[in-house]
Parts: sequence; C-alpha cells; structure tokens
Amino acid sequence: MKKIVFVAAAAGLMSLAACSQPESADNAAMENMAANYEMQAENYDMMAENATMESNEEMLENAEVNAEAAADNLEGM
Repeated sequence: MKKIVFVAAAAGLMSLAACSQPESADNAAMENMAANYEMQAENYDMMAENATMESNEEMLENAEVNAEAAADNLEGM
C-alpha cells in the first residue's frame, strides 16, 4: 500500500513540475523564429534584386512572400 501511495504522489509532483515551466521561454523561441523568417525574407529580397533571369527573380520574390507570411503567423501566436 505504501508503494502505491508513493508512486501516486511522485506522479502528481512530476505533473506539477511539468506545468510550472515559464511561458517566456516559449515566447522567446517564437520571437526568435519569427525574426529568423524576417531575415530570410530580406535575404530573398536581396537575391531577387541580383537575379539575372526573370523566372529566378519571381521565384525568389515568392520565397520572400512565404517567409514574411511565416513570420507573421508566428508573431500572431
């Protein structure tokens, strides 16, 4: 009987420990990911400006738009 009570208490304490993590770490990770996508969008923009073929320029501009959308989605979370 003591073992069952000990296991139940340990499980309860572990579940409380898992819930007590600060949300700021998750928010910081999301902000960093959004900043990364924004930097990717800027890089795609610069690459599109230097593209020699119109099809490559359009492809890079589409990648830029997609990276900006991903950043906006992360910022909205």
